[in-house]
Amino acid sequence: MVTDSNTPPAVEPRATGLDWKTQTYLIGAIIGLALGLLSAYLFIRAAEENMKGEKPRKVGTGDAMKLVLSVLTLVRQIADIGAKS
Repeated sequence: MVTDSNTPPAVEPRATGLDWKTQTYLIGAIIGLALGLLSAYLFIRAAEENMKGEKPRKVGTGDAMKLVLSVLTLVRQIADIGAKS
């Protein structure tokens, strides 16, 4: 077989896009950002409605612990979904 030295070498097709891990990280980051912003907005709105010109009260330790446990439960459920697939 005769090859022409002027022809470029064959280029193998390259996969375009992101791998599944990178896609998962990006989607998770976007969802986390959106939920965080929405939560902050709703917290501020509710605090402003109840302030009546006062400074908002601090979040109590009990409320913070309830929130942390709820978030940990959600993260565990997401991890369980990943384990099933």
